[in-house]
Amino acid sequence: MLNGMDMGAMGKMLEGLQENAQKLEDEMNSKTFSVKSGGGDVEVSINGKGEVLDINIDDSLLEDKESLQILLMSAVNDAIKMVEDNKKNSAMGMLGGMNPFGS
Repeated sequence: MLNGMDMGAMGKMLEGLQENAQKLEDEMNSKTFSVKSGGGDVEVSINGKGEVLDINIDDSLLEDKESLQILLMSAVNDAIKMVEDNKKNSAMGMLGGMNPFGS
């Protein structure tokens, strides 16, 4: 026994955690995050894996390469941050209230 818990119960608990983690990862990977920059002139859509799915650019920016680059970088970086924040929040939610280190 380990702190009053037998190894069988601990194994079941770990299996449950693994299953929940896999479900959470599958959910996250199926989500789509969209970000706009420049007042909506650039829109980037990214999935939970961090893969860019779509980029929409207003025609007015096609003449201004420097502005387009800045707005595109901003939108991509914001989208990646959204994915990372969502992963952190989901992981914290999954562990909510659980203390893996005992009392």
